[in-house]
Amino acid sequence: MAELVMAKQTSEFKKGLQAGVSIGIGYFPIALTFGLLAKTTGLTILETVLMSMIVFAGASQYMSLTLLTLGTGAFEIILTTFIVNIRHFLMSAALNEKAEEAPTLHKALYSFGLTDETFSVAAMREEKVTTGFMIGLNLVAYSSWVVNSGLGHLIGANLPQTLQESMSVALYAMFIGLLVPSMKTGVKVAYLAGLAACFNTILTMTKFLSTGWAIVAATLLSAIIVEAIESLKIKQAEGRGHE
Repeated sequence: MAELVMAKQTSEFKKGLQAGVSIGIGYFPIALTFGLLAKTTGLTILETVLMSMIVFAGASQYMSLTLLTLGTGAFEIILTTFIVNIRHFLMSAALNEKAEEAPTLHKALYSFGLTDETFSVAAMREEKVTTGFMIGLNLVAYSSWVVNSGLGHLIGANLPQTLQESMSVALYAMFIGLLVPSMKTGVKVAYLAGLAACFNTILTMTKFLSTGWAIVAATLLSAIIVEAIESLKIKQAEGRGHE
């Protein structure tokens, strides 16, 4: 019986590896760019690789570089990262409904590697999500992100100093590149980004809060207002439907 279980998990692990190849390829340019920008921000290769190993969250790591450039404190960076990644609670809960029965330790192990991409692949799977499949899937994605982050830093270290300094501008270009596609799919994202920018500008210019706390407060305020408006719209639509 134990041999059958082991054979099944090995087979599932291989399927996970195969499913993760496309994610690993997709992570290559993003992780490479992160490592390059981390070098220009002032992080050592050890700090860069450790951030990718421990945090393993693309958008949050890019955001952290921006906050570090602004001189933001560690607590503000951690809090902002937590807010940005709250969606992982919902993703984990949804994936748990589709996952096979497994020890909590196994689920904790593969939940660490849960990203938007690995969640999408696992959620679209017709069969039950197994521990072997998730570990194989996460292993490819995680390895690609960590290795290519370090590779990007090494490449950045060999660039001319003037080019390294100018690369900090790429951080803002990267965020614009992440924002624009989202704005095309929903007006809600545009409102959220606009409100957050306005709040952050006001809080920073008035010096009511430090730079780090201004970003945290702007993120929370804009999210609360936009969600409140959305909830109000839904209630009004339901009210008209009952008339």
